[in-house]
Amino acid sequence: MKFEQIRKHLTQSGFHLTLHDEGVLCIELSLEQGTRHQAIFLSELEDDDQRPFLRVSTAIAPTTGLDARRALIFNWQSHVGYLAIGDLDGVPYLQLCENRPLEGLAAAEIDRLVLEIGGLGDRMERMLSADGDLL
Repeated sequence: MKFEQIRKHLTQSGFHLTLHDEGVLCIELSLEQGTRHQAIFLSELEDDDQRPFLRVSTAIAPTTGLDARRALIFNWQSHVGYLAIGDLDGVPYLQLCENRPLEGLAAAEIDRLVLEIGGLGDRMERMLSADGDLL
């Protein structure tokens, strides 16, 4: 599947896309009957062999005061997603990410990734930000 096909699929599936840059999409995911929201970013990247990958990610919390040990324990125990640090408007943020090869990626898997990373990211954000909502 190509990245443009992913954008088209997400739009047709009713997801609310808020950013359409080349190689980057943002979905505003509405959770808990619209009382919570989570921004999900989808981007295209390549590995060392130039194979295209889809990265699905969401910001969890600023890294200030974060316990790196807990993040590494999460990475070890997690079946879905991994934690990384990425820049968000010039501020380092803990991000929940998942990568999948674009080759053979099915539309249902994309939907599942968006919903799973979005839901888990929101739960982690709530836990780390005293019930706040970053989006």
